[in-house]
Amino acid sequence: MIINNYSPGNTVILGGGPAGLGTALMLAQRGWKNITVIEKRPSADYYEPDKSFSYQIDGRGQKLTDLLKLTPKLAQISVANTDFYLTVIQKDGKRKTTKLPIIDPDRKPAYWLPRSSFVELFYHEITEKWQNSIQVLFDTKCIEIKQVGEQLEIITKSKNQKQLRLTPTLLIGCDGLNSIVRQTLHQWEQGQSNAFQMQQFPSASSGLRYKVLTLPPQFPLSNQEGDLAQSSMAYAIRGSFKGRLKAISLGLLPLKNPSQPRTANIITYPNHQIWQLETKEEVKDFFKKAFPQLPFETIISSEEIARFTRSKGGIFPIPQYCSGLYKIFGNPQDNQGTAVILLGDAAHCFPPDIGQGVNSALEDVYLLEKTLAKTQDNLSQSLPHYEKLRQPDIKSLIRLVQISYPWQYNQDPLQKRLWSLNFFLRFLLHRLLPFVFSPHSFVLIQNHELSYSEILTKSNKTTKLLGVLGVLVLLTFLSSLQG
Repeated sequence: MIINNYSPGNTVILGGGPAGLGTALMLAQRGWKNITVIEKRPSADYYEPDKSFSYQIDGRGQKLTDLLKLTPKLAQISVANTDFYLTVIQKDGKRKTTKLPIIDPDRKPAYWLPRSSFVELFYHEITEKWQNSIQVLFDTKCIEIKQVGEQLEIITKSKNQKQLRLTPTLLIGCDGLNSIVRQTLHQWEQGQSNAFQMQQFPSASSGLRYKVLTLPPQFPLSNQEGDLAQSSMAYAIRGSFKGRLKAISLGLLPLKNPSQPRTANIITYPNHQIWQLETKEEVKDFFKKAFPQLPFETIISSEEIARFTRSKGGIFPIPQYCSGLYKIFGNPQDNQGTAVILLGDAAHCFPPDIGQGVNSALEDVYLLEKTLAKTQDNLSQSLPHYEKLRQPDIKSLIRLVQISYPWQYNQDPLQKRLWSLNFFLRFLLHRLLPFVFSPHSFVLIQNHELSYSEILTKSNKTTKLLGVLGVLVLLTFLSSLQG
């Protein structure tokens, strides 16, 4: 544990997800007091059917869980990627189970678990060890941020409409893509700078829509008695429909807890037929015909069908980031001002193609801790240092999202084949000449010891070498034709 003599005034963290609670724990471990986390959800373990994401916490995210000494507990409630088995169930009921290959076996195991389980892990640590330093206010949201003199005033409202006004020394925005912290800073900066405006970049997976179907724990896979889904098994259940606007699959990621509901992800084009279904009867009929291999009526309740029908689902976001990561008002070191910093999705957001959303957010928190330690918690020094350190990585990460694996959702079979060809070409060349060629960026991202900037540099270098190699092959071929 790191204890400092310096204990700043009130700290307010907007957003009680992994980044928010992780930041609260990090600051408490450094000896900070009076930390308030504002979270709009009603509890840490709140189950949201349409946002029941599974996380893969890799070595990059484990930098923070290692710092907080929570990685052993994380491993206990997760399924390690070294134990990741996938069963594909075809439309005729035929099945094939494979163990997914570990591309880089020398790296730390990554751990799969539901978002709610990961958030609950952090929250349990707060209630067990840090109640004197951290207060988490659930069912509460920030409705306004005001500038009062040299300090900021945070106005929140709870579910019972009770207002709370907080004047922090440090305000941390961990409140997601639609961050009120970032939006307020952008509004104040208009006409002077666009530092807090999100810059957007194209991606092949942006705009895809998703819905989540909740299945019972250990649901039946057929009418055969005892033929039940295993919680720790991943499933890909293929539908019977064909065509890009009707074909559908169910994707289920593994769970450690056998009593937790299973969530089946459905990812489609925006104009897929599933978005045109308006009644429970239409949805039920669609699923029964799409998945004849499943005893659908015994799996899905009428209540879940109704909820699914009402759900608007979600959309994969566009890769985006803001160049401004902090702002300092007055002199927060003397409790005469407020320092503001953005972490996680509030500063950078992108589709889930490479699983770096939560891991990059956790790495944000880890790097913030390093800058605080380097400056002895001097906010006026640490926040500019953090921005300078993190900005190049965020820009590189956005580019890596664009190129690493955006075609995995079968949007374009030709592009997916070209991606596969590129992947295996880099893989083979790296095996032959490891000091010349780097593997694909999708593999490099698994190496948490490399920064995103270093990964992109290696990827770009190999791309240039492949270009040179391609020209040489073409010239050799043309020369042979002339000879």
